[in-house]
Amino acid sequence: MLLQSEIASILLNGLQQGAIYALLGIGLTIILGTMEFLNLAHGALYLVGAYVGLIVFQETTLSNGFLYSAGITSIGFEGGFLAAIVLVPIVGFGLGLLMERFVAEPFYDRPETDQLLVTFGLALIVEETVKNVIGGNTFQSIAPSTLFGVNVSQPIQLPFVGLFPSWRLLIIVITFLVIGVTYLAIERTDFGLVVQAGTRDSEMVRLLGIKINRSYSLVFALGAALAAFAGLIGASIQTVSPQIGTDQALIPAFLTIVVGGAGSVRGAIAGGMVLGLIISAMTQTYSQWAQIVLYLFVALMLVFRPEGLFGTGEVGE
Repeated sequence: MLLQSEIASILLNGLQQGAIYALLGIGLTIILGTMEFLNLAHGALYLVGAYVGLIVFQETTLSNGFLYSAGITSIGFEGGFLAAIVLVPIVGFGLGLLMERFVAEPFYDRPETDQLLVTFGLALIVEETVKNVIGGNTFQSIAPSTLFGVNVSQPIQLPFVGLFPSWRLLIIVITFLVIGVTYLAIERTDFGLVVQAGTRDSEMVRLLGIKINRSYSLVFALGAALAAFAGLIGASIQTVSPQIGTDQALIPAFLTIVVGGAGSVRGAIAGGMVLGLIISAMTQTYSQWAQIVLYLFVALMLVFRPEGLFGTGEVGE
C-alpha cells in the first residue's frame, strides 16, 4: 500500500518528466500536423540543446574526440544556467529554420519513407558529429546551485512529500510556464490559429487563400526551439551523452503524440503528463517493469483508441 507521501512524490516526479515529454510532443505534433512531415531528427534537436546548454553553462573537460586530439582539453563559457535558458532556444530556433529550408522543404511532396530516411540520416549525422568532435563520454547533469538569486541546490520541505529537490520543483514551474506560453500563442494568436487550422486540414487552409507555406518555417523553428529547450531541461536532471537524442527524446516524443493524438497540442500536453506519471509510478514501485508497462500502455492505446486522447484521426493517417 503506497503511503500518502509516496503518492505525492510520484505525482511531482511524474509532472516533472511529463513536462519534458510535453515540450517534445508539442514541437513534434505541430510539425507533423501542420506540415505532414515525419521528422525523425527531432531527437537530434534535443541532443543539440543538451550540449549547447552544457557548453554555455560550465567549462567541461574533454578526454577524447577531435577537439581533444587537436589539443583542446576543455570547452565551455561558464555563462550559467540563465544564459543557457536564453541561448538554447535561440540556437534551436535557428537550426529549425535551416532544417525546414534545406531538409524538410525539398521533401514535402515526397513519400513518407523518403522523409523518414532523410531525417533519420540527419539524426545519425548529428549524433556521430557530436561523438567525434566532443567525444563519446557521458557528462554529469548541469543542475545550477542558484537561479534568480534563489538557492536551488538544497531540498525543500513540502507537505505530504517531505524533502524534495528544489531544482526539480523549479523545473516543473519553468517547463509549465513555457508550455503555458506556447499553448496561449497557439490558441490566442493569428499565427496560432493558422497552425491549428493547418493541423486539422492544411489543404483546406490553402483553398481558403491563406498562404500557409509562409508559416511552415516558423512552425518548424518553434518545434525545434521547444525540443532544444527540453534538451536543456533534461540535461539538468540526467546525464548527457550522444545517445540521448534517441533514448530520451525521439522515442518518448512519438509515444507522447500516439497517446495524446497527432496534430493536437492539448493532446501532446496530456500525453506527456500521462506517460510521465506512468514512468514515475513504475520507477518508484516496480522499476524493472517501467518500460514494459509504458510500451504496453501505448500498445493498448493504439488498439482501443488509435486516434489518441485528443486527436482527430489515427496516428500516421
